[in-house]
Amino acid sequence: MTDYKTLIDAETWAFIERTNSYYPPDTIDYTIAQQREIYDRMCREFFAGYPQGVAAETTAITTPANNMPIRTYRNATPDHAAMVLYIHGGGFILGGLDSHDDVCAELCGRTGHEVVSVDYRLAPEHLHPAAFDDAMTAFEWAARTYDRPVMLCGDSAGGNFCAAVAHATRGHAKKPIGQVLIYPGLGGDRSRGSYVRHAEAPMLTVRDLEFYMHIRTGGVDQTGDITLSPLADADFANLPPTVLMTAECDPLSSDGEAYRDRIVAAGGRAAWFEEPGLVHGYLRARHSVGRARASFTRIVDAVATLGKGGWTW
Repeated sequence: MTDYKTLIDAETWAFIERTNSYYPPDTIDYTIAQQREIYDRMCREFFAGYPQGVAAETTAITTPANNMPIRTYRNATPDHAAMVLYIHGGGFILGGLDSHDDVCAELCGRTGHEVVSVDYRLAPEHLHPAAFDDAMTAFEWAARTYDRPVMLCGDSAGGNFCAAVAHATRGHAKKPIGQVLIYPGLGGDRSRGSYVRHAEAPMLTVRDLEFYMHIRTGGVDQTGDITLSPLADADFANLPPTVLMTAECDPLSSDGEAYRDRIVAAGGRAAWFEEPGLVHGYLRARHSVGRARASFTRIVDAVATLGKGGWTW
């Protein structure tokens, strides 16, 4: 049994306890509406504000199917080397433009890149592949609209969507210049690695993952669907340069390692960083936990480097 008292330091435990005070571990036993209310309240409690010089505008991408809200972040001192398409986490059922508002603002503030956050449709009202379709629509819109490269960045469920979009757009004339995936769920082997070692990790358990997948698909087995599980792809050639950040104490950690290995084996560029002692959702701890602060700096550096077409790993 994993000894989290040894692996996790006092700062991170304080973050876990604060999170649990707003979002108890048994929240998945509540109704979806209650879960969203609890999650939104937690995100408000962790809101860190905007950096100086960053402004945001909320608009929408209009499609025949729906109007998808987006929020665009601009820096008073812009860097037009690339733009960042950010796709938020939340287990495919939670979150929106407000849940990751300050994260996107800080990415904009620290890189200078314009950041567009996507408010994709959530399950169970909209089952897979609705949210993936929204992510694809957002990428295609960004590719048409911006006269610069498009960078993909997302956490957790959002990392899943980014990877799925990267796989789906390899043949496009304008494809992502890179992707930064933060503790993503990529459809790895749940019988081994971190799925076993950290099945009962603080902040995210295998039971949670099974619940979210069931809600996302309506309980339908879609094994092998690359848009659902990018690690199911048989071909990892020609993917964009990829940086993966995972938390050691997270059942999803092995997905980052496996995805890195598949890209490198196919001749591509990928780097994987497992952050020692951190837990799923540590982005919200970037101002209170030293390890999370350092990881967020690595995320910012990765976005900035890949946005300029560079590779330093």
